[in-house]
Amino acid sequence: MSGRTEGGAVERQLSHPRDTIPRLGRDIGFVFQDPSSSLDPVMPIGKQIAEVVHTHLALSWPDSFAQAKTLLDRVRLPDPNAILHAYPHQLSGGQKQRVAIAAAIAAGPKLLIADEATSALDTILQAEIVSLIRRLVAEDGMTLLFISHDIALAATLADRIAVLRHGELIELGETDQILNAPRHAYTRALLDAHLGLDTEPLFHRQGASA
Repeated sequence: MSGRTEGGAVERQLSHPRDTIPRLGRDIGFVFQDPSSSLDPVMPIGKQIAEVVHTHLALSWPDSFAQAKTLLDRVRLPDPNAILHAYPHQLSGGQKQRVAIAAAIAAGPKLLIADEATSALDTILQAEIVSLIRRLVAEDGMTLLFISHDIALAATLADRIAVLRHGELIELGETDQILNAPRHAYTRALLDAHLGLDTEPLFHRQGASA
């Protein structure tokens, strides 16, 4: 796959030479929903991250592994030296997602795309990963494209929100406008479907039991 960036837009063209892929791939980092599927199960964690650095930044392998260790530090993984030599199956789901994020930012991308990056995690880990993404985006000056079915979660990260239904863009606006004055009925339905943090637990209501 190849392509180009022009006027802030990314265009992919399969007919372009393969030697343009590293240059273009450096500009975009991608975090997938399921890190168990996006990580290579038979390659050590350190090699997977170092390979990104080696390919896109043209560093030597020793320097690439040193950078991989730094990235594991940045995503707040304990004992980076041990994790460099670990395999994905030896890590928890939250740890694997942190590894996937480290690999996604390894080349210093301008755009970070997170596609349902927290959907496979429990609520506590979800909050930790959102906080991590927010911090890394601020530190590296990246643009974030956060794709989520949870509009309230997206609102904690986004300056602007685009609402799509069946692949069609139905509403686009500043986050405050989307949350407080949505124009489309589907957007209102998404907001109504979110209970909110101040909602009373079901088992506290009259007639309900835990």
